[in-house]
Amino acid sequence: MLHARLLQYIDEVARLGSIRAAGARLHVAPSAINRQILMLEAELGQPLFERLPRGMRPTPAGEALLAHIRRTLQQYRETVADIRDLHALGSGEVAIATMTGLASGVVATAAATFRARHPRVRIAIRTMTTLEILRAVENSEADLGLGFNLPASTQIEVCWQLNTRLGVVVSPHHPLAQMDTVPLAQCTPYPLIFADRTMVIHGIVAEAFANAGLDVQPAFHTNSIETMKRLATSGEAIAFLSEFDVAEELRDGRLAFRQVRDAFSNNIVSLVRREKHGHGLAGFLLADEIMGVLRPGEPRPATDPALPNA
Repeated sequence: MLHARLLQYIDEVARLGSIRAAGARLHVAPSAINRQILMLEAELGQPLFERLPRGMRPTPAGEALLAHIRRTLQQYRETVADIRDLHALGSGEVAIATMTGLASGVVATAAATFRARHPRVRIAIRTMTTLEILRAVENSEADLGLGFNLPASTQIEVCWQLNTRLGVVVSPHHPLAQMDTVPLAQCTPYPLIFADRTMVIHGIVAEAFANAGLDVQPAFHTNSIETMKRLATSGEAIAFLSEFDVAEELRDGRLAFRQVRDAFSNNIVSLVRREKHGHGLAGFLLADEIMGVLRPGEPRPATDPALPNA
């Protein structure tokens, strides 16, 4: 990558149309700037500027290089500002809009780790429906959104996404916990726990039973993920949730998760933020913590602005 000073030399010469004017602006001898540009032109094998009687004008090759230079300088300035913000990361608040099960598991774990590193940053965790999450991020009421099957939006940038299937959630002592995968039909003899109709999960689960030709009457309906998990823990009842909904209970051995071999193919969990919006450093760092909890031990996309090698 080009040296940072050379980037500035070329940018200023192009802006001012003169090596002498660029030297005065940068407090550098014009001969030094000219020498650096000539060396780079020799290396590239073509001129970057037209030498005119009244100044300098970029050639097509120079224009292409300038586009790269200006992107690099802008990224560098933003990164320097973020690095300086690290020292002052004790102020402000990060808000995340998410769903109940994710809030109590993934988000709570990531937030606790983040808070331990940045103890003066406040974290707001708000549970919402799918559409409410989308609107909160679009309207900048939340810095981040985490949820299942979030609708596409031109205003939303996806930081991380995974197609994760719903599965059977049962007590570790449940007969179905002894199986590697569970046919949907084998769930019908047991008390079933359904999400109520206000939740996205209800439609996914009800449609799966209908498509399999299974007529079932759930023993429980609730709009609370916590209640579903408690009911599954206490006996033979079966809940239908994602691994992320029960992450803490799986680590503690309080619940078991088994995939259903013939249902629930599409259930996409997404971490999103506002597209083309001024993302605060705290938001970037919290997003990184969340991705670390979602996929532990795997490489994750960088959420911090990359440092250019200029």
